Amino acid sequence: MTDRGLKYLVSDYQTRTPSKYTADSWAPFAKALTTAAGVADDTSATTSEVAAAKTALMTAAADLKAADEGTFQTITNDTFWNDTGGNPIYSQGGGVFKFGDTYYWYGVHYTGAELYRANPTRKYDGDVRFVSIPVYSSKDLVNWKFENRVATRSTGVGNGANLGGAGWVGRLGVAYNENTGKYVLAVQMWHTGRGGHGVLLLQGDSPTDTFDYGYFQTQITNSPTTGTGDQTVFTDDNGKDYLIFSNREGRSRAFVAKFRESDSLRIEPGVEIGRNSSGREGNAMFKLDGKYYHAASDLHGWNTSVNHVMESTSGNVQGSYTGEYTLAGTEMDYSHVTQTGFFVTVNGTKQNTVIYAGDRWADFAWNGIGYNQWVPITKTGARPQFHSVSQWQFNVTTGEWRVGPANNYVLNPNFQADRIIVPQVRGWTNFRESGPSSIVTNVNGGANGSRFGLQIGAGQSYAGGVRQQITVPAGTYKLSLFAKTSGSLSAAQVTVTDAAGRSRTLNVPASSGWTRRELAEIPLSAGTATVTIRAASNNGYLFVDDLGLVKTSADAPPPTGQRYEAETAPAECQGTIDSNHAGFSGSGFCNGNNAAGAFAQFTVNSEVAGTATLGVRFANGASSGARPVNLVVNGTTVGTVSFESTGAWTTWSTKTVTVSLNAGSNTIRLDPATAAGLPNVDHLDVGAAAA
Repeated sequence: MTDRGLKYLVSDYQTRTPSKYTADSWAPFAKALTTAAGVADDTSATTSEVAAAKTALMTAAADLKAADEGTFQTITNDTFWNDTGGNPIYSQGGGVFKFGDTYYWYGVHYTGAELYRANPTRKYDGDVRFVSIPVYSSKDLVNWKFENRVATRSTGVGNGANLGGAGWVGRLGVAYNENTGKYVLAVQMWHTGRGGHGVLLLQGDSPTDTFDYGYFQTQITNSPTTGTGDQTVFTDDNGKDYLIFSNREGRSRAFVAKFRESDSLRIEPGVEIGRNSSGREGNAMFKLDGKYYHAASDLHGWNTSVNHVMESTSGNVQGSYTGEYTLAGTEMDYSHVTQTGFFVTVNGTKQNTVIYAGDRWADFAWNGIGYNQWVPITKTGARPQFHSVSQWQFNVTTGEWRVGPANNYVLNPNFQADRIIVPQVRGWTNFRESGPSSIVTNVNGGANGSRFGLQIGAGQSYAGGVRQQITVPAGTYKLSLFAKTSGSLSAAQVTVTDAAGRSRTLNVPASSGWTRRELAEIPLSAGTATVTIRAASNNGYLFVDDLGLVKTSADAPPPTGQRYEAETAPAECQGTIDSNHAGFSGSGFCNGNNAAGAFAQFTVNSEVAGTATLGVRFANGASSGARPVNLVVNGTTVGTVSFESTGAWTTWSTKTVTVSLNAGSNTIRLDPATAAGLPNVDHLDVGAAAA
């Protein structure tokens, strides 16, 4: 038989270059590619032979290991994304799936997405008219190339009907079936010509093929309703595929159902893993460090909320789960002003990172700029941690991530998270110095056409406002915001106070219209910073929107040269090698004993005798402040280094020092000067010595 998918894959994989991969991983890939090319050219090859060749090729491609450590690419949230051709990415309610060595992103293109992008200053109620299901491809999860529209309004759905006649199409994912060599797309559909609600199953020969009708399943056994509430597709490490969904009416029950292994064209009976009488939507699953996590949002029409998580208590995705708990980090800005969309797990060479892909489209839309908000999730202690960042950088090879240089450290800076008028704005704490008990609210009509802004004021004498505490690294920052006033104010100000108690204040002048205000060169020490918005008046109001607190000073780059991990011999750690605080390199870090003299020591080599720059990567989340450490080189104390607080044990920083090294072997010892001991030590970078 002729399989257009196998021919496509062979043609694609023939563009790979051996020098970019390790020899050990290239050899089996090259063999699988040669075999697949032969099968693709054999018109007498059977269906099972084609499927086997396709599966072997994709497996070998997935196992390719890069010869280098990759590069960091920047993900910027709170903006509309374009593909590599410069065209808008329209992809809602879908998922990202890795087939072979490539990631494919599927989602739904609705007409409302076009309207909101063209004019994001209003809501387009109920405009979810189906246009198509596009697919994009990427090697780095950042730069996305448009490939095809795998389904359009003319795609058949059985019985002579097509997707153009559906009342709803959405919430989808794709699974690969090893037995048939088909890629199966599962999507919700409501179609009166096909009996109402159900799961539509389409299939194609390649990830970017034009998909054809496979089956329409109206009922999943054990669900009390036809169709599904919300759904995503989860593929386990063993290649088994599952539909993660809730029941359609009430959405109180969470289910995990397996795709039929023979062809993936049926959804087998669902296994209920949890129940909440309030209902949940945005049901999705991820796996991290051997545990399964089911996450979902509140049930209220695509609006934002915290993420509610249940975690597995066994190694079975359809086994038992804990009760719900709130995913840490989603509380202050309702999951970066999103609803649960889907997850992508990246098992890197240095660490495992989960990407949370949040939906921001409240049917359409006006709850902030950009539809797709992606942030990292890492393991912090026993539970995962959501990192709400507006910009971050990710290395898909190593799995490492870091905060981006343009990240806004203020959470819920546009006051969009609540979605309704409230007297206590999400992520901000009210305070009152005098006057009536209620002087704070969000209001309709923010700056630049946004839906909401913050209002502080009353029709009588008052003083007070809101404040927010955030964790920042040491550096110099710029504060920015839009503000306007009404009436006469005796005080209108925004103050930033760092962990050391130092404050800088931006006084807001009177302005009847929204005006941008800035305060630059704000020095902040590492740790907890407080942003305070305060007003005082007899009958005036202060309005604020679009706050920004961005670090403008560059981090000192670590020295280029050799890296020595604290957990790797011959390094010594007077304590334990731990891995419970995310963000470290390698497989762990040195958690020294809390005692003077409980050292960490590295044995390093230098080509020549001379001066070298050392970079010690560390984290100090202790509330007691800086930890002084004696720096001992080849048995001689050469100075004292102060490792200041980084604000959290998951916040890592690099301390650079200059020392003299001998030619050949040297010992670098970090010897704590107090009973507090060392900070957590990740690694030591040693630059080349200058003779």
